[in-house]
Amino acid sequence: MLTVPAVRPEAALTRFFPLADQAAPQEVHFLGLAGARTVVTPGLTEVENALADAHEQRRFLCVLGDAGVGKTFAVHHAAYTRFPQAHVPLRLGARPRPADLRVHLHHVLGLHGAPPAVPAVADALIRRALAAAPRIVVVDEADRMPEACFEYLRFLHDDLPDGLCVVLIAGQHGEKALRAQQMLSTRTAQWLTIHPLTRDQTLRAVPALHPLWQTAAPDQLWFLDGHFAHGSLRRWALLTHHVQRTLTAAGARRPDPDLLRQTVGRIDTSRRP
Repeated sequence: MLTVPAVRPEAALTRFFPLADQAAPQEVHFLGLAGARTVVTPGLTEVENALADAHEQRRFLCVLGDAGVGKTFAVHHAAYTRFPQAHVPLRLGARPRPADLRVHLHHVLGLHGAPPAVPAVADALIRRALAAAPRIVVVDEADRMPEACFEYLRFLHDDLPDGLCVVLIAGQHGEKALRAQQMLSTRTAQWLTIHPLTRDQTLRAVPALHPLWQTAAPDQLWFLDGHFAHGSLRRWALLTHHVQRTLTAAGARRPDPDLLRQTVGRIDTSRRP
């Protein structure tokens, strides 16, 4: 039986990670978590520094990490807050084609009219827009792309006089697919791996992430992390979302051990979102 330690009424004497000067929009957080705050974790800082370097050099940046560690959130937050005019997010489906990249770039870059059907015409418009100002093209789940899409991004990078910053995000399992692309070996500023929160980092990050956990005792946070979240900020957001719903349904203000046990028991802990 899952036994959750009791909540102590006093806040843990732990120095929390600071909050970002500029918070991410609520919709950027997993599940649009109400009350979630933008915490400056080591991973977020690493991404901000790596992105600034890749943007300055106009080169590729590969960001890797297990599902839920916050790599996609960190990349988009850094791009939104530090380079808002440069941010070009591409949200592609499974197994995209170069034609899909052209269509997405046409729309995200704000080009007029429908994307031209002729690839050469579409590419001319895209290159002109990318050359007009420094850009940061962000591709999530980049390991799903076939080689033709990597070649298209290489073409754009090499064709622009000053290069192009392209951020490729992939899970740990996708690193092999990215490493197999020879063109990345000479065009990538950094291969950055974001790791799950450690035991001590959890105590500093989770109460800062959401007020719900600010009165939780360290042993309770460690227990929930070890049995459910496993250092994943996405898992903590998922748990917080469900605890909030349970509190609302129960008419309660603060989670007790029984409520947490019931909530965790209702979530499938065998799979990570």
